[in-house]
Formats: sequence, C-alpha cells, structure tokens
Amino acid sequence: MVAAACLEGSELVLKNVGLNPSRTAVIEVLRDLGADVRISNERESGNEPVGDIVLRGGISSAQGWPNVLSGTIIANLIDEIPILAVFGTQIEGGLEVRDAAELRVKESDRIAAVVENLRRMGAEVEEFPDGFKVEKSVLSGAEIDSHGDHRIAMAFAVAGLFAEGETEIEGAECAAVSFPAFFDVLQSVTI
Repeated sequence: MVAAACLEGSELVLKNVGLNPSRTAVIEVLRDLGADVRISNERESGNEPVGDIVLRGGISSAQGWPNVLSGTIIANLIDEIPILAVFGTQIEGGLEVRDAAELRVKESDRIAAVVENLRRMGAEVEEFPDGFKVEKSVLSGAEIDSHGDHRIAMAFAVAGLFAEGETEIEGAECAAVSFPAFFDVLQSVTI
C-alpha cells in the first residue's frame, strides 16, 4: 500500500482483505497522512469483515493533524511501523513515532534498524528510546542491513523504489518468513 501511495499515478486493488478493526489502523493512518485509500465491496466472510482496498497513488497534504503516532494506536500498528517510517520520508512534515519501545525486542531492534537504514539512504532521522522522527527526505540507494528481520527487509525494498540509485538488501530472503512471494508481488506491482 505504501509503494502504491507514493508512486504517482499508480492504482492498487487488494481483494478480500480482512478488515477486523484491530488490524485496520494502518489504513486509517495512511488516509490521515494523505494517501488515497478506499474500501469497497465490504462484506462478511467467516464471521469477519472483509473488503477490497483500493489505493491510488499520489499523496495529498495530511488531514490537519500533526504527523505523530503515539499512545494506544501504536499497539494496532506495531508491525507496520517500519514501513510507515519509509512512508514518512515521502510526506510533508515527515513522521514521528513514540510509545513504541516494544520494537526494540522484536526479531531485531526495529527502531535501531529503521534509523540506521534510513540514515544509510540519506534520510534525516532522529532516534528516541521509544521511537524516532523522520523528515521528508530524498532517498539515495544504499546497502541495507535487514538484521534478519522480515519487516525491515520488506520496508526497505519499498524504500528502494523511491531511492535514486540502486538499493541492495543484505539478508532480503528473510522476507519469506511472513510473505514468501513478497518480491514477486512487489515487482508485479511496480512494473
């Protein structure tokens, strides 16, 4: 969704996506930060809400609130924070994440990994014990360390789409832990 949102003129339709309210915070955040995200064909399947997510590329201005994610929403975004950090490099005002210290004890220290890799790509980013702040930045291709963490590998593959020059991700194969076809799908979306 972040790749499509940031690629002007793109359109992405994700069919039959689970829309359980405990997992849709990322959709609301992307909308609030200026992405054109809509849900269509809402229905129930297996007693759970599902629908199709339609995302059109091109980011408008944020919807009148600071680009800060903190508090109770963090629990519903914890897995999406690395990719939202990448999104932050592409939006006016950047993005600040707080109350996310739990990221320090995931498959890697995701806060440190995000900050390190964004800096490698030339982003202006500040690290906090419980999060980070990234400014809108022009990214440059770089050698990225996935730290063996699937979410870091996938987030920085998307960052590579926006970077000037080639991005190489050490340990990129770890993406298969949660999304074995990730690189094939990403290539099909960006062609």
